[in-house]
Amino acid sequence: MSIIWTIIIGFVAGVIAKFLMPGPNEPQGFVLTAILGIVGAFVATWLGQALGWYGPDQGAGLIGAVVGAVIVLAVWGMISKNRRA
Repeated sequence: MSIIWTIIIGFVAGVIAKFLMPGPNEPQGFVLTAILGIVGAFVATWLGQALGWYGPDQGAGLIGAVVGAVIVLAVWGMISKNRRA
């Protein structure tokens, strides 16, 4: 159930992160944004568990997932900017 919850939170976090980080390098399309948000939620969960903020069976909450999604979107923006150049 933990993985399903992380996916749901990541989906919402991806949508919120897209509104927080608008710009020309943002991913085009709702599906790609949702996928990057889900990846961000998994990154936030992994990072939180590695730093001891979450237990082994705990996942990132909405705020942590949004922060993870913003980080993933920032990395995506840097990668896509380098591809165009």
